Amino acid sequence: MRLAGKTAIVTGAGSGFGAGIARKFVAEGARVMVADINAEAAKTIAAEIGGIAHTVDVANAKSVQAMAQAAFAAFGTLDILVNNAGITHMPALMEDVSEEDFDRVLAVNAKSVYLTAKYIVPHMKGNKSGAILNVASTAGVSPRPRLNWYNASKGWMITATKTMAIELAPDGVRVNAINPVAGETPLLKSFMGEDTPEMRAKFIATIPLGRFSTPEDMGNAACFLCSDEASMITGVAMEVDGGRCI
Repeated sequence: MRLAGKTAIVTGAGSGFGAGIARKFVAEGARVMVADINAEAAKTIAAEIGGIAHTVDVANAKSVQAMAQAAFAAFGTLDILVNNAGITHMPALMEDVSEEDFDRVLAVNAKSVYLTAKYIVPHMKGNKSGAILNVASTAGVSPRPRLNWYNASKGWMITATKTMAIELAPDGVRVNAINPVAGETPLLKSFMGEDTPEMRAKFIATIPLGRFSTPEDMGNAACFLCSDEASMITGVAMEVDGGRCI
């Protein structure tokens, strides 16, 4: 029960890695707000794990503020924030990605981290404690071609993690990131362009351990980094990628 007595928000927790993180947190004793833009998905996971469902658009300031206020009202205090919600654009030459897709990727993957910090960091500073985990990607470390602006958004998230960590350390707030490789999530088809056995084999061939990341892999890594066991760890971007970035 490494998270006994802790409270957490996990964004994008209605499916994929976020759902895996939410499940692990509850299994380890935390109370969790399952936040997702898909209301039904959030309700389904929350009902499964005994969490609180909340509908949020992480790229919208008023929506993020409402999420933070709902968490404070429900829990009294917030110990952990996981910025997991993310999207990508379809594989394409960098100049062929539409401006609309570019804006959407940066809003969900980057602006969301700014917005959750704006409305949650002051609370954690006041408590002189807290753990923030940003779900970045191997794409921010070892980028694949034709996913240029997604790669850039995840590189931004890794840099944001490090600068948040150094700024918030005096306030007792730790900030880390995890870098998954592609996994069985709703985004997998978008990364690959098409979901075929041949395309899956091509992707898996680049991962030394020979498989995709799973929601359970992300939950285990997230649990450690957000627990008191990692009390001396801040500013790291941990690769949970089966050796992909070596």
